[in-house]
This record gives sequence, structure tokens and C-alpha cells, in this order.
Amino acid sequence: MERTTDVPENLVPSAEQDRANDYDGFAEAYSAENEDNLVNAYYERPAMVALAGDVTGRRILDAGCGSGPLSATLRERGAVVTGIDASAGMLALARRRLGDDADLHVVDLSDPLPFADGAFDDVVASLVLHYLEDWGPTLAELRRVLRPGGRLIASVDHPFVAYTFQDPRPDYFATTSYTFDWTLDGKPFPMRLWRKPLHAMTDAFTAAGFRLSVISEPQPDPAARELFPDGFHDLSTRTTFLFFVVEVPPSATGADG
Repeated sequence: MERTTDVPENLVPSAEQDRANDYDGFAEAYSAENEDNLVNAYYERPAMVALAGDVTGRRILDAGCGSGPLSATLRERGAVVTGIDASAGMLALARRRLGDDADLHVVDLSDPLPFADGAFDDVVASLVLHYLEDWGPTLAELRRVLRPGGRLIASVDHPFVAYTFQDPRPDYFATTSYTFDWTLDGKPFPMRLWRKPLHAMTDAFTAAGFRLSVISEPQPDPAARELFPDGFHDLSTRTTFLFFVVEVPPSATGADG
């Protein structure tokens, strides 16, 4: 699911672990914030679209599609898009955006995917993998539903950023959780994510049978310079998210190929 983020100084620890990541509880407020803000609309989504390139006729799984803004853009560019998300509330908003005939499913990425082997040409996973402690089972399923030569295009919180805003600093080389509150519509919502070192991310892709194609630290859309002059400078001069394109080898014949 795409995630709105503030700069690290605005992230505060949260003790409300039991209610963390309740997207159903803040779906409307989140979707409104995500629609045209700097970080999502002028940085993360444009970077994902650029990495996807020409998607005309490609079958794309939007894994963690949220309210569907990335799905909508990919569909406008000619892709055949299927969306999945663990939040029924977010999918209701996606259906409102994409129409009653949109191919949307409530699916938790920790569970097996309800799709055939090789069903998709691409998977996009926009700011979603960092909700998982163990990427292994999820990446294995994403690889399974991709055809040989297919791509996984993913964005995550940059591991350096997640490391530096924790106090005291964690063991960089360990997989550690971190918590904070998002403030949406004037209300705090507790969140919990998982930070991995960079090598653990690339190792997870390789262990799942992917071949690393691109690691990207992109710049925001130049159009944001006039709209968000202060924020644009921040995004242009420090890390925020990390983007990957990984591929299923063309000769692959299945999850163990």
C-alpha cells in the first residue's frame, strides 16, 4: 500500500502497538492525503511509473494497491491491472475510483496469492514490503505469479532513513521494527514497520529467484519545485525511499526454476 510520510523529525514513537497499521480505520483520511501531496503524488508514484516504462497491454498486479492511484495511472497507460490489498476499506475507495468492473481482491501479502503461475507480466509493490518482517514467503509468491522475464517493481522506506530516525540507534545489520504515529485529519494513528539493511533486501530478492536489474534513488517531479518549494529541496537533497526493479530470469519455468 502506498504510504504517506512526513520527514523523520515529525515521526514520534507510539505505544499503541495493538492498533498499528489500521488502514480500515483511516482509509478516507489517508486516501485524501495521499492524492496530491508532495511525497506520493510528485515523488513516489512518478518514480514507480517511470521505472515501469511502457506498460501497454501488460498484465500488472498492483500488490498493496490502497485506494488505487497507481492502478489508475497504469491503466490509463494501457496496462491490464489487478489490485490487491489487505484493507477492505481501502479497496472500497479503489473501486469507487476505478469502477465496479475493476479486478480487485482483499488479499494479505503474508498469505498465498489467489492467482495462477505466470499470471502477470509485472508486479508493482508500492511502499508495502516494509510492513513485512520476513519478505521470503511474499517474494516467493510474487515470483510464482510472474511469467518468465516478468518484473517486480518495488519501493520501500530507505533503510538509512529508518535507521537514523530511531533513538537509540538499532543494530543496522539486524531486521528491526520501528513505530511512530501518523497524524491524519488531526488524529494520530499508530504505525509499525520493519527496517532491513540494504544487503538483506537484495539477498531476499535473490533468494526468491529474482535477478536485480535496478536500484534507484530518484529525484522528485520537477513540477513540485513551484508547488512545494521547501519540501522539494528536502526531497532533492536527502534519501527518502529506495526503489528496485528485479526480474524473473527469462528461462525460469516456475517458483523453483
